[in-house]
Amino acid sequence: MPTLIRLEDGAFVEAADPFTAVADDMPVPAEGAVVLPLARFEAEGAGLLDEGRPVGVLLQPDEAVEGLAYDLPRLALVALAFPKFRDGRAYSSAALLRSRLGFAGEIRAVGDVLREQARDMARCGFDAFVPSDGSGAADWTAAAGRYRHVYQTAADHRAPAFVERESE
Repeated sequence: MPTLIRLEDGAFVEAADPFTAVADDMPVPAEGAVVLPLARFEAEGAGLLDEGRPVGVLLQPDEAVEGLAYDLPRLALVALAFPKFRDGRAYSSAALLRSRLGFAGEIRAVGDVLREQARDMARCGFDAFVPSDGSGAADWTAAAGRYRHVYQTAADHRAPAFVERESE
């Protein structure tokens, strides 16, 4: 079972994953939280949400988050796929979910997710990660804390370096 790392109150912690990822060719479990690919969510998601179940959607990089705008208030999580670590489209999707669409649920990074990306992912709005490199919460904490300053505002609301300098 892969490790799930959550960002809670500014700290990376390992956590149990209550969600079952359901592929297109798998039956949906009778109960419990599920994460569905977008096409399957569009076909079956309303029924699962009406049952009161926690539901998440897995988006591939070429699938627009704006298509979920109507359903976002009812979704528990949006998982954004990184097919390769160098494919940064999910960063933009996370930032859109937090800033423009006001999504307050969990944004999870899945796929080729590396600890070196921890700080930038958190800054864009990700708050849950399934690392592909076998790293744990301590590794993510070290990677995210490697550099103290940031140079622009982002979803994490940290003050940029120039604001820090002005306040000194």
